[in-house]
Amino acid sequence: MQNYSNHRKLAPKPYYIAELFALIVLILCIIFSCCIYTAASGFLVPVALGLLSIALIFIGYFARAFALKAQDRAIRAEEQLRHFVMTGKLLDARLNIRQIIALRFAADQEFVELAQKAAEEKWSADQIKKSIQHWRADEYRV
Repeated sequence: MQNYSNHRKLAPKPYYIAELFALIVLILCIIFSCCIYTAASGFLVPVALGLLSIALIFIGYFARAFALKAQDRAIRAEEQLRHFVMTGKLLDARLNIRQIIALRFAADQEFVELAQKAAEEKWSADQIKKSIQHWRADEYRV
């Protein structure tokens, strides 16, 4: 059962492993480049591999960041619809995306009231989550 203490999810382990390997390759390329440079030999290959590993690190980071941004947009749309179905109005425009994401854990019976309080009192996402009495699990977020 999901609740405040166990609702956070980390990125999948393969993502972290790939980033770790790219970082190791980068470090090895730097070391190898220094060794070759001191031997007065060409060091194009280790520099190219180093740049490739930097590119892989950036690709991994941005792939994760873009996926989370898309999930955030989907959650905002879902919660807007949920609020509209319950009240006939859209969510308060003062709510930011972090607050809306936190509100998705609130059960229907407290969702509207929490959304109103969060907007009026400028609650943080953590304050919203801690004030939820009836937790609604979100098992789909990665």
